[in-house]
Amino acid sequence: MGQLVRVPANETQRLLAVRSLNAIHSSPTPELATLAELARSVFETPYAAINIIDEDWQRIAGQAGLKITECSRDMSICTRVVFDDGLLVIPDLVEDPELKTAPFVLDDPCFRFYAGAPVRLENGLPVGAFCILDQKARGFSEGEQRSLTQFAQIASALLRLQKNNLLMGIAENGLRTAAMTDPLTSFFNRSALEGIVDGALSAAISAGRSFGVLYLDMDGFKAINDRFGHNVGDEVLCEAASRIRSVIRADDIVVRMGGDEFAVFVPDLPEGSALISLSERLLAAFRAPFAVEGVSIFARLSIGAAIAPRDGTTRALLLRNVDAALYQAKAAGRDRVAVFGS
Repeated sequence: MGQLVRVPANETQRLLAVRSLNAIHSSPTPELATLAELARSVFETPYAAINIIDEDWQRIAGQAGLKITECSRDMSICTRVVFDDGLLVIPDLVEDPELKTAPFVLDDPCFRFYAGAPVRLENGLPVGAFCILDQKARGFSEGEQRSLTQFAQIASALLRLQKNNLLMGIAENGLRTAAMTDPLTSFFNRSALEGIVDGALSAAISAGRSFGVLYLDMDGFKAINDRFGHNVGDEVLCEAASRIRSVIRADDIVVRMGGDEFAVFVPDLPEGSALISLSERLLAAFRAPFAVEGVSIFARLSIGAAIAPRDGTTRALLLRNVDAALYQAKAAGRDRVAVFGS
């Protein structure tokens, strides 16, 4: 039977704080488990844990001693600690009118004693509890209460540190991604060649897979900028990016090499004909005019193609060969694909 617990007025804000810990409390944290083990030793109890209380569940952030599974928050004694935001000591659970019939009291592990102190984040909102449980009733002195509160404070500090480290990691990844992203088209820029493309190429060659490369150049783009201005040129490039995105696969890597030139890297190429098929779809996508400010503008593609390891095993060699193929496509009349070595 569930407990009768009141929901605090700040529950919405509290749950927002809990959600900020999602990546941390999705599985037990080693540092918190070590802290729980220390508390178990200090208080000489069979079980200690740091629990997080979310919308529906008690999540275990770290535990020591008996192996207890997660449970609904209605069945969790820690819910009382969190909702009352204060130390809770129950010397004998059998004496508690609500908890005496709880499964964890009547059945294995047959707990009789509970003590818990709130665990809080920076904003002071309680997100969980540091608790110890025993299978026999016992007293809990004022000194022990202070010690448990201090354990909860250390757990709070660890959670805050882990949360901040997580946010810093997310921010660092975001900055790294931003540094490799072209702001106009949202494709990668040339910085991604070493950071992403080289790794994908090396992985493909090591696994014995083919790796395709296409070099795209928009025919007549300079004339668009000269005639209509760079603002119109930018709109054409944005639409060009949308057309490329509509054709490529999710795993393909597109890099804006500069101006109206794009490179498409195909990490897991099933066969050479698939690269030609992709090229033909790209050519078809660019044969429709670009409608900008009521004007129809044509900017078709010329494409050079190469395949690793046949045409090279390094990015520098592949780009040199695919650029030579692109020159062949332009020399042959544009709006077509040329494969290196063909």
